[in-house]
Amino acid sequence: MAHRHADLVARFYDALSRRDGDAMAACYHPAVTFRDPVFDLQGPKAGAMWRMLCDRGTGLRVAASGITADDSAGEAHWEADYTFSQTKRPVHNVIDAVFTFEDGLIRTHVDRFDFWSWSRQALGVPGLLLGWTPFLRAKVAAEAQRGLDAYIARHPEALG
Repeated sequence: MAHRHADLVARFYDALSRRDGDAMAACYHPAVTFRDPVFDLQGPKAGAMWRMLCDRGTGLRVAASGITADDSAGEAHWEADYTFSQTKRPVHNVIDAVFTFEDGLIRTHVDRFDFWSWSRQALGVPGLLLGWTPFLRAKVAAEAQRGLDAYIARHPEALG
């Protein structure tokens, strides 16, 4: 029998595979922190990010595996296939996630993936040439944050 937190993480990825951002956000603690190579978010903005990505996730397919958890921490491996909305290029992203839990919910969530590999797929030649640089990573992060802010402005309910 899986630990209740492992079940929580499995529900989170099941919701992502269904593109159900509301169900994903419901797995997060109100004071959640989320970080990956592009985003660094706290509280309701983390749920809003997943709502935005689910809304935009053309052809999104997700497979999660290796989900383990105990009372305080957990981890998962997941892979996502989708079309990057800005360039219409196909992406296969391989991600390792770590979690902490509080009050039966995800309190911290950190996704790690190879940004250069992602940028080559999502951005093409610019990603190939510059994906390893802090410059491109900062540029992508700033554009992603602007996109999230615009999404929230259009959909204030995304903050929950």
